[in-house]
Amino acid sequence: MTTYSDQYLSDILRRAKTVAVVGVSMDPLRPSYFVARYLGLRGFRIIPVNPRHAGERLFGEVVQENLSAIEGPVDMVDIFRRSEAVPDIVDEALAAFPDLQAIWMQIGVEHAAAAAKAEARGVAVVQNLCPKIEYQRLHGELRMGGFATGIISSKL
Repeated sequence: MTTYSDQYLSDILRRAKTVAVVGVSMDPLRPSYFVARYLGLRGFRIIPVNPRHAGERLFGEVVQENLSAIEGPVDMVDIFRRSEAVPDIVDEALAAFPDLQAIWMQIGVEHAAAAAKAEARGVAVVQNLCPKIEYQRLHGELRMGGFATGIISSKL
């Protein structure tokens, strides 16, 4: 498993303003929904991408069929798809967004060859991590939920 420095992750999250979330669900109980919603509440512009819901609205944006349908720049692509789908998504992202800064693959999603291709183009890559969790960790928000406090207790 690849490890990333806090500075590397922080730089990606600080620079990204517009995030295309590939595979986002319309179901508020799905991880892709609440990750996208959380990032939107933290000031990121979220562009939802899901061919099943293209044309519908989510988080104030029209759901796009694919990355190529997005007009304007995207800083980061967050991938909520299986690992075998990653190469096509990375190819489409690199073709659609000449100034793309980052490809972020969610927990359980990895593809070494696609990551290497993006990195060769100067795009930062994160695999097998969640930007919501990393944002919270880097900004001390996990402590608010009782996580990472350094205290072990069984008290309710």
